[in-house]
Amino acid sequence: MQKEIRKILVTSALPYANGPIHIGHLVEYIQTDIWVRFQKQRGHTCHYVCADDAHGTPIMLRAQQEGITPEQLIADTWTQHNADFSDFNIGFDNFYTTHSDETRHFAELIYNRLHAEKYIHSKVITQAYDPVKEMFLPDRFIKGECPKCGAKDQYGDNCEVCSATYSPNDLVNPFSVISGEKPIEKDSEHYFFKLAEFEAMLKEWTHSGHLQEQVANKLKEWFDVGLQDWDISRDTPYFGFEIPNAPGKFFYVWLDAPVGYMGSFKNLCDREGLDFDEYWGKDSSTELYHFIGKDIVYFHALFWPAMLTGAGFRTPTAIFSHGFLTVNGEKMSKSRGTFIKARTFLDHLNPEYLRYYFAAKLSNRVEDIDLNFEDFSQRVNTDLVNKVVNIASRCSGFIKKRFDGQLSANCSERALFQSFIDESENIATLYETREYGKAMRAISSLADKANQYIDDKQPWVIAKQPDSDEELHHICSLGINLFYVIAGYLKPVVPEMVSKAEAFLNTGELAWPDQFTPLTEHQINKFKPLMTRVDADKLAAVIDASKENLEKTAVKAQPSTATKQTEEIADTIEFDDFAKIDLRVALIEKAEHVEEADKLLRLTLSLGEETRQVLAGIKSAYAPEELEGRLTVMVANLKPRKMRFGTSEGMVLAAGPGGDELWILSPDSGAKPGMRIK
Repeated sequence: MQKEIRKILVTSALPYANGPIHIGHLVEYIQTDIWVRFQKQRGHTCHYVCADDAHGTPIMLRAQQEGITPEQLIADTWTQHNADFSDFNIGFDNFYTTHSDETRHFAELIYNRLHAEKYIHSKVITQAYDPVKEMFLPDRFIKGECPKCGAKDQYGDNCEVCSATYSPNDLVNPFSVISGEKPIEKDSEHYFFKLAEFEAMLKEWTHSGHLQEQVANKLKEWFDVGLQDWDISRDTPYFGFEIPNAPGKFFYVWLDAPVGYMGSFKNLCDREGLDFDEYWGKDSSTELYHFIGKDIVYFHALFWPAMLTGAGFRTPTAIFSHGFLTVNGEKMSKSRGTFIKARTFLDHLNPEYLRYYFAAKLSNRVEDIDLNFEDFSQRVNTDLVNKVVNIASRCSGFIKKRFDGQLSANCSERALFQSFIDESENIATLYETREYGKAMRAISSLADKANQYIDDKQPWVIAKQPDSDEELHHICSLGINLFYVIAGYLKPVVPEMVSKAEAFLNTGELAWPDQFTPLTEHQINKFKPLMTRVDADKLAAVIDASKENLEKTAVKAQPSTATKQTEEIADTIEFDDFAKIDLRVALIEKAEHVEEADKLLRLTLSLGEETRQVLAGIKSAYAPEELEGRLTVMVANLKPRKMRFGTSEGMVLAAGPGGDELWILSPDSGAKPGMRIK
C-alpha cells in the first residue's frame, strides 16, 4: 500500500532585523528544522519559509544612529542572520525579508479586503509625542519613575522592579528615551481592526485542536474581558509600508510581520513554480503550521486567524508554541544583554551539539528549557559520542582490516535488526508530535542495545581466535547495520553527523528506516570520526566570550522535598556533623507522577547494588520523562520517612529558588551509580 504524500507549509516566527541571533532564538528554529527534516525524510512535500521582520520604530532609530538607511541596516542584518542559520544547519527553503514587494502586496490586499467588509474603522486617539524628534513614542520609548513603587528609569508599560503594569501617562517625571525631552500629549487619527467581529469564529477555532490545550485555555482570558479593537496604524516617521489611501499612516509592524509568511512563500513559489493558492486559498487542503514562542501567541492565535478569515484566506492547521531558554538557570533578556550569540557558539563549538541537546530537552508542551553546561557536555558526550559513534568505531576497523571493507553476505541475527526497524512508527510518532526528548531517549535505548550486543559478543576476543573470521564478520557487520538504522533515526537532529555517516556507510542519503533492509555484501568506506567529545576548554571559551552578558545569581543547594524556600543561610555545623551525611551518585531509573500529589514525583533510584524509592518535590520543575536515565545526587543515609503517599528512602538534592526554577544536582560524566561523593 502506497503511503499518502502530504503537502505541508511550515514557518518559524520572524527574527527582528535589529540585532544578532542568539541561542534563545535557536530553540525555535532548531525545533522547527527537526520537524521539517523529519517530514522530508518520510517522503512528504514540505516547504519551510521564514524572513527577517524588517519594519518598525527601533529599526528606523538604529539606522539613524549608525548613519545609514534602514534598507542598508536590514540588508546587513539579513546577511548575518542567514549565515548564522546556515551554519546551524537550519534548512530554510526560503529565508526572505518582510520589506519586500510580495509582503507589501499581501498586506495591502488583506487590508483592502478587510476595509471593504467594514472590519476597519478610524478614530482619533491621544498619544505621547516627542516635541524634539517630532514623532509619536511607543510605550517602550518612554521612561520615568514607576507610579506604584517609585523606581526610577522604568519603561512606559511595566515596572521591572515591582512588576506593576500601567500606561505611559501614569509615569512620574516621564522622558523620551530618544531625546530626553518630556513627552507632550497629541491627538492623531488611527485605524483599527474590529477583532470583536470574529469572537464566535475565534472561540470555535481556538478550541478545535489548532492550539495546544494550555494555549487555548490561556486565551480564554481575552474572551472573558472581551476582544478589543486592534490599532493597526502608526504615524510618520515610521519605517514600514504606508497604508493605502492614508498618507502619513503606516501599517503597524505586527500587521505585516505574519503577512511576511505569505510574502516569503510567494517569493519561493515564483522561483520554483509552486501554486500559492494551493497552500493559502480559502479551501486549501494542504497543511499550514506556525512554530512560535509563547510570548507572541495572541498575535498568531487571535489577530492572525481573524485577519485571514476576514480577507478570504485559509487559517493555520495548527500553531505550535514553545517556552523560553534559560542558561544555567538564568533567564535570557536582550534588553539586559544576557544572551549568548549564535556566532559566539559557532566560533568555538560544533552546532550539532546544541541541536542534539535542545532535541533531548524539548517536548510538545509550552515549557521553558534550561541550557545547563554540565548537563550539556554529559549528554552530548554520553549519548552521541560514547554510544552512537562508538558503535561504528568498534566494528569498522575489523571490517576494513580483515574483510577489505565489505560486510557479510547475510544478516546473522535478523530478529535483532528487525527489532530496531520495528521502532520506526513509535519514533516517527514522537517526532510528529514534537516529543523530541522522548524520541532521543528511544534512540539512545537502541544504541544501548547495539553496544550491549557488541559487549556480549566481544569481537576483539574472537578476532584473536583461529578460524574465527566468519563469526567475526557476522558480528561486526550486524553492528554496522544497527548503527545504520540509528543514524537514520537521528538524521533530522544531527544532519551533518549523519551526512558523514552516509559517506562512511556508502549508502547515499538515508530515507526513514522503515524502508531499510540489511546491508549485505556491501562495501563501506574507511571510518573517520563522526563527532568528537565536547572540549571543556572550548566550552569555557564560549562562557568567557559571553561573560559580560551573563547575569550570575548564586543559588543555594536545598533538599528537593522541602516545602518552604528559605532565604537565610543556615547555621554553621561542625565538620564531623557534615561527615555523617552519605552523599551518593544515583541513577534515576524511573520517574512517575504521584496521584493526587501537587508537588511530588516518585523516583526509583539505583545505587548500583540496591534500589531506593524517593518522593521528591520537583514536579513543578520536571516532567517525569525528563529525568529518566539521568544521574543525580542523593542523601543515602537519611532515615526513611513515611509520607501520605508512601515511604521516601532518601533525598535527592536540587538548587534554585523553587517552583519551576529548580534544578537537580548532577555529577560530571564518568560518575557511576553508588559512588560516594567525597
